[in-house]
Amino acid sequence: MPKTAARLMLKPAALQLLREIADQGQLQSAAEALGMTQPAASRMLAEVERQVGAPLFLRQPRGMEPTEAGLAVLRRARVVLREMASMASDLENLRHGFAGSVRIGAVTGPAVQFLVRAVRDIKRQAPDADISIDAMPSRDLLALLTAGELDMAIGRILPEFDSQAFNILPIRDEKVSFLTRASHPLARSPSVTLTELHGYEWIIQSRGAPIREAALAAFAGLGLTEPVNVVNSPSVLLTLAYLAESDAVAPLSDEVAQLLIRPPISAGFVALRVPHDIRVSPYYLLDLRRRPLSPLAMRLRERLIALSGAKSGPGMAL
Repeated sequence: MPKTAARLMLKPAALQLLREIADQGQLQSAAEALGMTQPAASRMLAEVERQVGAPLFLRQPRGMEPTEAGLAVLRRARVVLREMASMASDLENLRHGFAGSVRIGAVTGPAVQFLVRAVRDIKRQAPDADISIDAMPSRDLLALLTAGELDMAIGRILPEFDSQAFNILPIRDEKVSFLTRASHPLARSPSVTLTELHGYEWIIQSRGAPIREAALAAFAGLGLTEPVNVVNSPSVLLTLAYLAESDAVAPLSDEVAQLLIRPPISAGFVALRVPHDIRVSPYYLLDLRRRPLSPLAMRLRERLIALSGAKSGPGMAL
């Protein structure tokens, strides 16, 4: 009768041997894969079968095949070995500051400009680092951050949220670009005024969005009313689809515009050349004061600071 599982004391080397025999189909090949001699592997297998109380493999002309008992032991052995490998990875990540997981959100501009690069830098050092990214408006980011569903956010402070709850690190402001398809009538103009753009169709973010408000403020600064031919959408993807089918104009973060018009994407859009820069209020790197960051989140935060040019530190309260 097989011995009960509670009495089994199989060492990791024995579990590895069982896995290799099942994968290789030959004792000799399994021994070579583990750097063992065949006699040593044979003795180890015999000892495991003695402890189990049943043969684990059938010696067939075409190779060794697991018995029913062997399949049962192998299922558990593979789980144990995966967990051991995961534990070793966790400990290695802990030693190098990559332990834990991180979920970060950002408004589109910084997400495109330096968040992607920061994550890629981390992943090159730790390919199994558990990182999740969300791109959404600041209001949604702050709501998720306050609820503890994000570890960090790159966005703007809004008055309905308590800034005292956050560590706040200023990053930079944001430039607005006016994007059109490359065949737009004004695409080749050396300079385009807002007065010229006023009568065109627009696809623009919802009211309250910083880029929209900055663009409309620029019109107002020239004594112009808001454009009347407007489609409202917060979706960058829908905005691009609309631009591709029309002579509409879209105010977007300059980082997003440059990503679309330059290689390797070169998506058939242009940023119109306007005589004066339009800037949006700064965004910040935010995390909750009451929630310590994991080692991985701290490493990502440090990389974001380095790439953005922000001054390192614990942050400030507004």
